[in-house]
Amino acid sequence: MCERIYTNRKREAFMENERIWLSTPTMHGEEQVFIKEAFDTNWVAPLGKNVTEFENEMAHFVGVKAAAAMTAGTHALHLAVKLAGIKTDDIVICSDLTFAATVNPVSYENGTQVFVDSERDTWNMNPCALKIALEKYKDRVKAVVLVHLYGTPSKIDEIKALCDEYGVILIEDAAESLSATYKGKQTGSFGKYGAISFNGNKIITTSGGGMFLSDDEDAVQRVRFFSTQARESFPWYQHEEIGYNYRMSNIVAGIGRGQLLHIEEHRKLKENIYLRYKEGFKDLPVTMNPYEKCSVPNFWLSCMLINEDAMDNVNPEKIRLALEKENIEARPIWKPMHMQPVYKDNDFITNDDNVGEDIFRRGLCLPSDIKMTKAQQQKVIDIIKGLF
Repeated sequence: MCERIYTNRKREAFMENERIWLSTPTMHGEEQVFIKEAFDTNWVAPLGKNVTEFENEMAHFVGVKAAAAMTAGTHALHLAVKLAGIKTDDIVICSDLTFAATVNPVSYENGTQVFVDSERDTWNMNPCALKIALEKYKDRVKAVVLVHLYGTPSKIDEIKALCDEYGVILIEDAAESLSATYKGKQTGSFGKYGAISFNGNKIITTSGGGMFLSDDEDAVQRVRFFSTQARESFPWYQHEEIGYNYRMSNIVAGIGRGQLLHIEEHRKLKENIYLRYKEGFKDLPVTMNPYEKCSVPNFWLSCMLINEDAMDNVNPEKIRLALEKENIEARPIWKPMHMQPVYKDNDFITNDDNVGEDIFRRGLCLPSDIKMTKAQQQKVIDIIKGLF
């Protein structure tokens, strides 16, 4: 018994001193059951039972009619853009404050991105700025790509109404927001097409991978067709259109099936992390990433925003470096797309003094790993409080 207590204390001491990560995979064990089944039945190549069941289970969870498992969330977005009929010089209006994977697929189809600024209530696409963009480019806009940043649902009703009014396709990038809900409905189910990601740092992971979502079952079939090299139904290999090698493997899908069993557990742990930061920072000149009362985020990443009047003494980079010195990972907010050199010539539309730039300047993503102990999180909080 004494040896066991000593061993546990040694492990706890190690846990408190090891690197504190932003967000890493958390495995449970069920993943290996599904993987073993794939090995035992020799279905280790692309497609198989795990892929089919993972698609069905994910479609049921999100609340859409069908899903197609991809090798990356980016590939799901690419095929959504392709199905939207984007051609050379067509306009696609995109969230500005996001990761490049949201908007790059527009370039794959030779379309042109127009970036729309954020609003302060959710940090997501500003509906007022979107209306300006839709009016400005109404003869050329084919689609809107909407992001739910850091797992926080956007103002979906307003944005969807504008897409309907102007007759454009809504593509929902729910890569970061799986399990988040807006008025009780899962993100990823509002657009004509949706995409989610299972990258290693997401709320559940398959190590990599993603999923295309839609109520249009014919569209999902087209995605499966394009993602298997657009092979036609002949006994020989015949190709009448350009295809891609985008289909998820049966092994990877097995990981996803095991992870999906724990998604609500992961979401709750992420929420607890967010609430502990909020309580820990209550006396500091900072706020946490906001959300509307009608939504329930998945709290994928907890982010802080420093008040303007405190920026002279403490800024996000000072905090990041102080944490890194203690072997703690933090990360800047996504740099807005209109500030990226590769998109310097693209139009950017705002109606509220460059909200995304301001969030990028004053914000920081904090460690949000669900394996982080309360003591480790308190260490993060204490370091930040000490800087103020």
